[in-house]
Formats: sequence, C-alpha cells, structure tokens
Amino acid sequence: MPVDRELPTPEAADLLALTREIADAELAPKAAAYEREERFPREVFRTLGEAGLLGLPFAEEVGGGGQPYAVYLQVVEELAARWASVALGISVHTLACSPIATYGTEAQRRDLLPEMVGGTLLGAYSLSEAHAGSDVAAMKASATRADDGWTARGEKAWVTHGGHADFYSTFLRTPDDGPRGISCFHLTPDLPGFSAAKPEEKMGLTGSTTSAIRLDDVAVPADRLVGEPGKGMAIALGALDSGRLGISAVAVGLAQSALDVAVRYAVEREAFGRPIAEHQGVSFLLADMAAAVESARATYLVAARRKDAGKPFSRQASIAKLVATDAAMKVTTDAVQVLGGAGYTRDHPAERYMREAKVMQIFEGTNQIQRMVIGRHLTAEAAPPAG
Repeated sequence: MPVDRELPTPEAADLLALTREIADAELAPKAAAYEREERFPREVFRTLGEAGLLGLPFAEEVGGGGQPYAVYLQVVEELAARWASVALGISVHTLACSPIATYGTEAQRRDLLPEMVGGTLLGAYSLSEAHAGSDVAAMKASATRADDGWTARGEKAWVTHGGHADFYSTFLRTPDDGPRGISCFHLTPDLPGFSAAKPEEKMGLTGSTTSAIRLDDVAVPADRLVGEPGKGMAIALGALDSGRLGISAVAVGLAQSALDVAVRYAVEREAFGRPIAEHQGVSFLLADMAAAVESARATYLVAARRKDAGKPFSRQASIAKLVATDAAMKVTTDAVQVLGGAGYTRDHPAERYMREAKVMQIFEGTNQIQRMVIGRHLTAEAAPPAG
C-alpha cells in the first residue's frame, strides 16, 4: 500500500512519484527472477542513473540531485520495497562517492565526482577484511609509498558490487603514518594487479554481488589518494554514519513490502468462514508489524533531519540502524507466519524477504556494534565537563 509521506517540497513529492513509477516498471517485475538466478542487474542501475537517482544527496554543481538526506532516504525506501538488492546498491554507491565529495581535492571533485554521482559509473566501498570486520583498526591490506605514488597489497572482503563496480573507495593501512595509520584511495579495476574473487554464495540479496578484491602490487597514482595520508579512519567512520541511514531505509522498505504481502494475504485467505485478518491472533500480529515499520521509518527520518540541519547524528544513525534492521527481521519473520505454509514456499515473496532481512542486522556494523556505539555516546554525554 502507498506510504503516506510528509515531504518538504512539491519537487520532493514529484521525485517520490517518479521513483515509484520507475520502481514499479523496472524493478518489481524483475526482482524475483534475478534473485533466483543470482544475477547482477547492471542495466537497472543504468536506468536509475539516467533518471538521476544515483546522486540525489550530492550538490547540483558536481552533477548530483541536491536533495536533503531525508528525501534521498525515502527514495531508497521506495526502491527497497520493490527490490532490496538494488536499493542496497544505491546506498553503497552513495557511500562510495562520499569520501571524494567530502574530502577530495578540488581537482578530484572537478574531474571525478560528476561521473560518479551523475549515473554513469557505479561505486563500491572497500573497508572490511576477512579477519577485521567490525574491528577496522585491525586491517592488514596496505599501501606503501613509491616514487610515483603508492603500491597496494592485500585483500579486502565483503565488497558489495565487487567485480562489477567502476570505482572502489578503498581503505588501506599506510605504515609510514604510524601503527594505526589508514588512508583512503580511489581505485579503479583497470589498474594492473587489481582483481575480484569469486562472488560469495549468500543466503539472501543474491542479486547483489559480494566478493573479495585482491591487490597484487597495484601501482596507485599519487592523485588517487583521497584526503590526507593517515586520516582514513575518520573518513571511513564519518561515511558509515550516513551509510547506516541508507541501510535503515532499505530495511524499512523491505519490512513495508513484507507487511503489504501479509495484509493482502490475510484479507483474501479465509479460515473458519471469514478472512484470517478478522481473527484476533492475526490482526494483532499485523498491528504489531505496522507499528514496527512506522516506528523504524520515523527513527531514520529523525536522524536524517539532524544530518540535514548540520547537527551531530552519529548516535541517532546507530539507533536508526539498530531499530530498523531488527524491525525488518521481526516483520519479515511474522509475514511468513501470517502466510503459514504458503509463506515457506517460493510461490510468495515472504520467504525471500525473511532471508534478505537477516544480513541487514550484520553489515554496516553489526547490531551488537550499534549498541556499543550508542552506549559510548550516552556515557560520553553524561560525563561531567573536564576541569
């Protein structure tokens, strides 16, 4: 069912209407087959790029859409309600563009950013490693200084769009910058020694390719460094706050779709002479699902509006990610329950939604990490002033 949204401008309302139109025509009819075939929908991203949906939160002067983050996230949510893998791809692409948009040199912003946010290229974000998921400081892949730039070695893991992306915002240890020195680089797959491993075989989101990337003595030109050497940790963590809001919106869109499937089924399916939606056990379950979806949506919008207002939003982003992804897991599980045996079959999308929801509690920082982040913020805010 259509979501009743409060949007700031008529332009934003038109953008959401365009998004729904494209999503209904280009995403919804393809999602089930592509997920079943584990097929990456590169042409769908081209369509979204041509419509201007790959650069919505970036400034118009660099080719972006100039939209508030709260509007951009609602676009992501609408896409996720039709196809979560594609909505996730939009969020990851935005994350990949953020380092140059925020920390890039004037030349990088001029020469690279317009194509990155303009819809022509698709990005990836390479931060995690197999042994260092949530513990970013434990990364081992490195870049050492060379006469004409840098030499990159090692392997990054769990890279969304790995093997399909046109550019990779990649974080590597730079030993010259101290034991915890990490730097950010703009890498492209045409660099000799850059390769992608076999895609991971995943439980869900199988239309979104995830793979490791390998760096075998990759010669990285000096102008591919993003931001100052050794300052990559701040770049990575700053971008992740926004990325967590993207995942929150994806989770809410997925949960909304699961709720819609459950409500339609409950209204049509009869038991004991009346629709099962009229039985209290089912109607209360649906009510709890709706409450979880709307609460999660409100939570990510609060955080996004703080970001748009230039206020700190790290704690709110972690809360949104925690609330929205836990809600998606519960709502999709309950959708399967409402459908009963039918929900356990592939005749209905509920089982796919449930599989897709699980990973949302894991990536962009597990929900256990979100609790740690929230707790640390609360402790810091409650500490007495120094001196």
